[in-house]
Amino acid sequence: MSTFTVGEELTPLTIDVTRDQLVRYAGASLDFNPIHWNEAFAKEVGLPDVIAHGMLTMALGARLVTDWLGDPGRLVDYFARFTRPVVVPNEGAAKIEFTGKVAVVNDDGTARVDITAKFEGKAVLGKAQAVVRT
Repeated sequence: MSTFTVGEELTPLTIDVTRDQLVRYAGASLDFNPIHWNEAFAKEVGLPDVIAHGMLTMALGARLVTDWLGDPGRLVDYFARFTRPVVVPNEGAAKIEFTGKVAVVNDDGTARVDITAKFEGKAVLGKAQAVVRT
């Protein structure tokens, strides 16, 4: 891709997050907070169950963009707020749906992509935006 077009939509991405993935992410990130693996602890602190790492959810949103770009080196900046937890069941998976759209094309060849991440139909990332370059 050499140019960007305002309104251009990225190919949607759906990711199934499992408890196994949470354990592997914890090992890679060194984030062993028990809310990400211990159901009893998560409930004790007021969560409905074990939740996915916010940074994992954010990284998956970046994957939407880098898959579309075909080159992760073209991702210049990325920002998101965590608005709602992704609850990961003991059996099965939490399905997160990512979509994105080119919102602004700048004169310097960069563009802003707005990203939506939904779990159970509700946004889990707020104001998720990536700046990309040609």
